[in-house]
Amino acid sequence: MRKYEAVVIFNIEEGNFERGKEILKEQLTKAGVNLLKEEDMGERNLAYEIKKHDRGHYYLYEFESSPEKIKEIEKSLKLKTEVLKMLIVRKDH
Repeated sequence: MRKYEAVVIFNIEEGNFERGKEILKEQLTKAGVNLLKEEDMGERNLAYEIKKHDRGHYYLYEFESSPEKIKEIEKSLKLKTEVLKMLIVRKDH
């Protein structure tokens, strides 16, 4: 198991943030990751428009997972309208 960090930008319209958090947690649980930390980074202006939105709600996750599960998580979340953007990086030891 390796340590990863994910920053997710959620859509802030009509409760999409709460729904997006639930979907992401469900996907992480389904993939069998060990969630270490969650941090709400709040609403912020985006540097550029993403899917016609100029604001988003940032959320940080730290977790342990096997490398093959990362692509599975990214693939399933790319199609969700609640998630504007997501970046998962491997943390150094």
